[in-house]
Amino acid sequence: MATSTTGSTLLQPLSNAVRLPVDQVNFVVCQLFALLAAIWFRTYLHSSKTSPFIRHVVATLLGLYLALFCFGWYALHFVIQSGISYYLMIIIGVENMHKYCFVFALGYLTVCQITRVYIFDYGQYSADFSGPMMIITQKITTMTCSMTSPAVEILWNYTFHLTSCLSLNYRRMPSLLEYLSYNCNFMGILAGPLCSYKDYITFIEGRSYQLQQSEANGKEDTKYEQTDPSPNIAVAQKLLICGLSLLFHMTITKTLPVEYNIDENFRATASWPVRVFYLYLSLMAARPKYYFAWTLADAINNAAGFGFRGYDKNGVTRWDLISNLRIQQIESSTSFKMFLDNWNIQTALWLKRVCYERATFSPTIQTFILSAIWHGVYPGYYLTFLTGVLMTLAARAIRNNIRHYFVESPAVKLCYDIITWMTTQVAISYTVVPFVLLSVKPSFTFYSSCYFCLHIASILVLLVFPLKRTQKGNKKHESIQPVWSKKLEEENLLQKNNYSTTNNSFSQKEEITCRYQALKQ
Repeated sequence: MATSTTGSTLLQPLSNAVRLPVDQVNFVVCQLFALLAAIWFRTYLHSSKTSPFIRHVVATLLGLYLALFCFGWYALHFVIQSGISYYLMIIIGVENMHKYCFVFALGYLTVCQITRVYIFDYGQYSADFSGPMMIITQKITTMTCSMTSPAVEILWNYTFHLTSCLSLNYRRMPSLLEYLSYNCNFMGILAGPLCSYKDYITFIEGRSYQLQQSEANGKEDTKYEQTDPSPNIAVAQKLLICGLSLLFHMTITKTLPVEYNIDENFRATASWPVRVFYLYLSLMAARPKYYFAWTLADAINNAAGFGFRGYDKNGVTRWDLISNLRIQQIESSTSFKMFLDNWNIQTALWLKRVCYERATFSPTIQTFILSAIWHGVYPGYYLTFLTGVLMTLAARAIRNNIRHYFVESPAVKLCYDIITWMTTQVAISYTVVPFVLLSVKPSFTFYSSCYFCLHIASILVLLVFPLKRTQKGNKKHESIQPVWSKKLEEENLLQKNNYSTTNNSFSQKEEITCRYQALKQ
């Protein structure tokens, strides 16, 4: 199956044999190669056997090779985006680097997406080099967020308690090699998932295998394991999920195309229950390709030894530190929020850190708009996320005003859960149709054939039911100063040996502390 590609055509015969575009074949083969490389990396380049420098070099070179194989010269965008953002971090400094790096990374990504879609006119299934750039954009902004001083965060927006960034706090300026390794390592260059810079560096340096147990007083008692926990069982389980997802995609998905929802004959002859049922089935069948790609990416990281998150209450290892989805919760979601919380998890957390917690007004609307911009320039993305705003607000209003009436009796709650599951699955399917169709005309054809029913229903819900405001303002403002004061004390201890990387770092710290004291007064 011949397609235009900027990547390697070495696997064109295999592409013809399996009747898949060569870009998709390149992606799968490179990910399988990355899986084998990850096993080798954990076995022969373990942190106990070699230095972090060697691990960084190998991870970076392998990642860039895979990028060149899949995308050809377009892989240069990954290095350019990372290099310019690193330069901005150096010349701008701590106080403003998050803002400027965020604007640059997202702007560069958007320009590349516009160029790919509207100038070179590559199709939907061509080598989408913007996918890795989306992940790199997340990493750049997450890293600058985690390196921003807590006191500076107060000066920027002291109304909010930015706990997400604090939990990922890492204060040492990375070297260029460390930065490129974080952005372009072979484990995540093609499909992610997003991870924090702190977690990645901890993994490279061999300090990630820790058992953290919460004591009664809320403190964490960190104990180091004598031997590294094995990821083999977790990797095997995830590869099984990958195999089943790929099998489903190669067989069932092709028999349930989403485009059939706008087929004239189908719309004219099928009854409403049949149309709704097919809508659900076709969008459910569209998900396994994401299950395959994200679960395989997670397995690759685990095979390298990255992704360990401690032990559960039964002493079983948890390898879900950077997992991107929970399939069971997705398919059994009884609310719009539950679906979003378990789908593309790392992106949802990223949106929360860089937008939702920082928004001064309408955080839900701003977050969905940012998500649309980040995903790309196809009109269908914007239709989906703007529809998602309505659905999310309406679902929140219903849940806040109605749910408490149905949780007293187990039987009543079961009926409520069944109804909300059906409603949620239909609403999700209705919302994401434009995301799959991409263009304006087929998307409006679908919505108009449904008489924009869920749009209208969502607006009516918002008019009838009061939408309770989240308490992001006064309560957090009242408690923010003691919390930040404690964090600053902890930071001062950590900075003693870890933060000084430039000649003016000490003066910056003094200035920030003075500003914090002035704010507190």
